[in-house]
Amino acid sequence: MAGPLDGVAVIEFAGIGPGPFAGMVLADLGADVLRVERHGSVEGISQAMTHDLLQRGKQSVGVELKHPEGVELALDLVERADVLIEGYRPGVMERLGLGPDACLARNERLVYGRVTGWGQDGPLAMRAGHDIDYVAAAGVLGLIGRVGDRPIPPLNLVGDFGGGGLLLAFGIVCALLVSRASGKGQVVDAAMVDGAALLNTMMYGELAAGRWHEERGTNLIDSGAPFYEVYECADGRMVAVGALEDRFYQQLMDVMEFPVGDFPDRFDRSQWPEMKRRFADVFRRRTRDHWLHRAEGRDCCVAPVLSMSEVAQYPHNVWRRTFVEVAGVMQPAPAPRFSTSVVGVPGRPCRPGENGGQALADWGIDTRRTRQLIAAGLVATA
Repeated sequence: MAGPLDGVAVIEFAGIGPGPFAGMVLADLGADVLRVERHGSVEGISQAMTHDLLQRGKQSVGVELKHPEGVELALDLVERADVLIEGYRPGVMERLGLGPDACLARNERLVYGRVTGWGQDGPLAMRAGHDIDYVAAAGVLGLIGRVGDRPIPPLNLVGDFGGGGLLLAFGIVCALLVSRASGKGQVVDAAMVDGAALLNTMMYGELAAGRWHEERGTNLIDSGAPFYEVYECADGRMVAVGALEDRFYQQLMDVMEFPVGDFPDRFDRSQWPEMKRRFADVFRRRTRDHWLHRAEGRDCCVAPVLSMSEVAQYPHNVWRRTFVEVAGVMQPAPAPRFSTSVVGVPGRPCRPGENGGQALADWGIDTRRTRQLIAAGLVATA
């Protein structure tokens, strides 16, 4: 049995962040992903092992896309592809002669996936930016942080990876279903500002219902509530508490050995600062392991705040095989799981241009032509 995307051929034009992440997700699930690098990027670093995990399970070749023969090679690959991924500013691929019109003319069933920060059109489409800018404009950044303090950037998880790369991968698979049924491809325009806003949909419903305060750090799940917080323990390590529902909250009170009857109305926001102070005092009296032992087998919604060096040894993660080691690097395993399709251990990250000649052969490019392109300085392999 093979991954659910076995047989899907993807050409990924090298970029950073969300595009490579989308390609990685597709490769994890069985797609054959060929990464087309800038010709010059192969030189000098091609022999060095890389820890860029977003390139795992892919093949790579360097192509000079500023030369007509390099562009023609790319279009020949497009003819053989089911999916194209690119993450450049609007207009870059068109100027290279590899825009949607040119590619769909060569392969009408192609799914042409594009990911940018601001989208393919609009007043900011050509403006530079990074994850923090997109999540700010989407209304997400302003929600994250503690009361009275500045917003805290959520790494680049909400824009680059959740609202960008993962949304692009989902859009590609949706468009593939249409292509397989109709024989007609299309362009998928994934904008990180759109995706970050989409991830925030529930909060807009809560705001409309009057259950969400726009002042950050004052709500149920934004560090406002004492029963949805992070607390430091006696050993300096921390636990996360998420006892929102009454039955979980009552068990939390029992685990903490909190006096029965204290704070009878836990949703009275005026009491939250004092509740937090009391909760923090209780948790600081014992180590993290003590609290985990107390919480074991109880639905009190208490979990350890694990470091990246701890997660692979956490018993549940071990059972689920949530992390795998590939080429000496511990990393998240492919997800999600399937009942009949088998998603295997990912391959190590490809180096720029690594075995590019074999990759082109695998994609049906004549070996003699590849040698000629290499000799002409238009293809780089390692």
